[in-house]
Amino acid sequence: MAYDVTGRLHEIFDEQQVSEKFRKREFVLEVQDGQYPEHIKFQMVQDKTSLIDPYKTGDEVKVTFNLRGRGFNKNGQMLYFTNLEAWKIEAAGGASYGGGSTQQAAPRPAAQNQNPTLRAQPSAAPIASDDDNDLPF
Repeated sequence: MAYDVTGRLHEIFDEQQVSEKFRKREFVLEVQDGQYPEHIKFQMVQDKTSLIDPYKTGDEVKVTFNLRGRGFNKNGQMLYFTNLEAWKIEAAGGASYGGGSTQQAAPRPAAQNQNPTLRAQPSAAPIASDDDNDLPF
């Protein structure tokens, strides 16, 4: 399931070449949630790492992302991690620089949480299959 959130770009990191076949880029979005802002880190992978290039720190953007999680066994201990993988970024006003469809999206259901800036979308294409990377898990 895909989600989207609107906020202000707080920090943009350089691209990292993790392995010969895998690269990523991270950024932090400041989202106003009640009295205190939340700083949420997203990542873009492979061919999506350049999506953030048209933007700069301080810009108001809408990020569409997938919630991804994996577990792996390291030295007999099971470890888990979660990533927010961004696959589309657009100016809060609507100009898109992402890998999404150009078709008009169907209305989304209301979010189940209390944060009005975070909404679930009914469906979205994955940004990459597990066969596209050489991660050990």
